[in-house]
Amino acid sequence: MPVTEAPAKFEVLPRNRNKVYQEVAKHLDRLIAEELKPGDLLPPERELVRMLGVSRSSVRDAIRSLELMGLLEPRQGIGTVVCNPAAAPANPLASALLEKRKMVADLVDVRRMIEPALTRRAALQASCKAIADMEAILQRQEAKVRAGELGIEEDSEFHYAIALASENSAVLKVVDVLMDLLRDTREQSLQVEGRQEKSLAGHRRILAALKRGDASGAEAAMRRHLQEIENIVLKKL
Repeated sequence: MPVTEAPAKFEVLPRNRNKVYQEVAKHLDRLIAEELKPGDLLPPERELVRMLGVSRSSVRDAIRSLELMGLLEPRQGIGTVVCNPAAAPANPLASALLEKRKMVADLVDVRRMIEPALTRRAALQASCKAIADMEAILQRQEAKVRAGELGIEEDSEFHYAIALASENSAVLKVVDVLMDLLRDTREQSLQVEGRQEKSLAGHRRILAALKRGDASGAEAAMRRHLQEIENIVLKKL
């Protein structure tokens, strides 16, 4: 396959709270999909550093991640070449990572289908004891957050308590399974800076609406909470 200089335009990337190499990878991935073609040659690393305004390590990590996906190929004495994804050999590691991301996205999608409706129902029929139990769970979660510990158990307990307040035994089993399936991923995401505080704040908003008996507010608070967590979880993968 002939190698040609890449005609694509590169721009300085904005800095945000995401890992920089992920932003670089997304930018290059978009260029490969929209502007580059198989055989095009990426600029040297030092040029990418200058054009994108990021560190060399971020560029290297981004290129390595795209190599795993079969989108780029390093060639000795030539440089990094854009590949034809359809013709790229299957990479077990890349396939496994993509499959895991798809599975987690599907599980989060199921949560979006189920939990907001459960929270609405809980707002209408949760007993005083159920509300008190949720408050106790969040107090334990807050204590762990302050101590710098992971509140995985409390995080799961709070969502389970909402399902329990809905008084539907079948749904309880579904939520229990979802929490188990997402446990490893949630454990990883809870270690992301600010994740625990954001989770606790989301839980507090939900509980406040439940205390008011505000069904619409509780449902909206749960949707917001799940969206915030999904953004963190999927970016972590």
